[in-house]
Amino acid sequence: MDAEANRSVAVIVAHPDDETLWAGGTILNNPQWNCFIISLCRKNDKNRASKFRKVLKILNAQGIMGNLDDGPEQKPLKNAEVEQTILDLLSKRHFDLIITHSPKGEYTKHLRHEEVSRAVIMLWNNGKIAANELWTFAYEDGNKKYFPRAMENASCLETLKNEIWIKKYSLITETYGFDKNSWEARTTPKAEAFWIFKNTKDAIEFSSN
Repeated sequence: MDAEANRSVAVIVAHPDDETLWAGGTILNNPQWNCFIISLCRKNDKNRASKFRKVLKILNAQGIMGNLDDGPEQKPLKNAEVEQTILDLLSKRHFDLIITHSPKGEYTKHLRHEEVSRAVIMLWNNGKIAANELWTFAYEDGNKKYFPRAMENASCLETLKNEIWIKKYSLITETYGFDKNSWEARTTPKAEAFWIFKNTKDAIEFSSN
């Protein structure tokens, strides 16, 4: 396999299930990737943490969890705290590809998604983490008018093959255990989209718009 196929990939998300909802099909489509998945919240949630570990095995990925505050009131976190948590959890500092949330989030609204995205972009910009490319999720929900959907104008948009989507849906409903009528199950996108950045200047500009 070529270097592109074997690339090292860090997936940095706020919660266990974000990696599956927003990029699960892409990860399943690339089993040759050396994937390291970080969830910055819920380490002390024994139920979610055990399910996250099961998902890692199915995705053939390594991973780790942090325990940032994830209360329903979504109290803002200091940028420095989020950035340091990422650095503490990363097993190394250079990856071929980093995948994370959009600075605008994937739906209306979860503050942690936005904070994680900003932290990753700033760490990349400041040279504290390195990557040849940064991909951010590209979804929107029309200000809660519909379930999150892949943005058609994103840098990369791919409709998942049915067998891949079924595996992804199974991770959400069977492994994570969300009811089939839950928001998570009903959301599970059949197409995945990303904004692709090959330099920090473009990522910073995108995050500030």
